[in-house]
Amino acid sequence: QVQLEESGGGSVQAGGSLTLSCVTSANIYGSACLAWFRQAPGGEREEVAALSGVGRTRYAEYVKGRFTISKDGTKNSVLLQMHDLKPEDTATYHCAAGPLGSVCPVQLRGFVGWGQGTQVTVSS
Repeated sequence: QVQLEESGGGSVQAGGSLTLSCVTSANIYGSACLAWFRQAPGGEREEVAALSGVGRTRYAEYVKGRFTISKDGTKNSVLLQMHDLKPEDTATYHCAAGPLGSVCPVQLRGFVGWGQGTQVTVSS
């Protein structure tokens, strides 16, 4: 069973910043793709950013230049630094892990583990 636990959500005003953290187990942290997804009420779950086991990143177009995904080796966690937040970034953010290996799944169904999510609310 893949363990993923998010933290760091909250409420901010537009233009503000938040950093989300997702703690996982050592073996997942070391070799699996780790990603952040978000889901707004009534919307579909969509990938925001992903970080492969060999360090390659990919971002959704609408967060490029504003969000950064990275690893924190001291805590076996993957971070999502979010800057210049907009009201449309409001959603529940979920951490996800791909199967052990270096490549990030192309489709949502390829991810094998999910966290419970942390809420991000951005007010205008």
